[in-house]
Amino acid sequence: MGYYLIKTIVTAILVVAISEVAKRSALIGGILASVPLTSVLAMVWLHVETGDVARISALASSIFWLVLPSLVLFLVLPWLLHRGVPFPLSLIAAIAATALAYWGMVQMLGRFGIQI
Repeated sequence: MGYYLIKTIVTAILVVAISEVAKRSALIGGILASVPLTSVLAMVWLHVETGDVARISALASSIFWLVLPSLVLFLVLPWLLHRGVPFPLSLIAAIAATALAYWGMVQMLGRFGIQI
């Protein structure tokens, strides 16, 4: 139980720290948020818990392929916000567009025999 508490605290601290930095500088906040800290943490936690390098490799490969559709959120959200769409609606629409992009990527990869 203590291990899960440590995982939760470390992850929460990172998210809070990035949001606090972003209040002061969008550039630095963006740099910190774009660094794959969450992915690295997930791989570290997976290694500590299982030591299974095949699982870590599969996770890294899945992350690689799924980064591309995740970028849709960062294109759609500011585009809608700049057009005056309220933030909650913009966020919902951007998440929906991203979900569709994920679905499309999984479908496309499946056609090429790439399983994620």
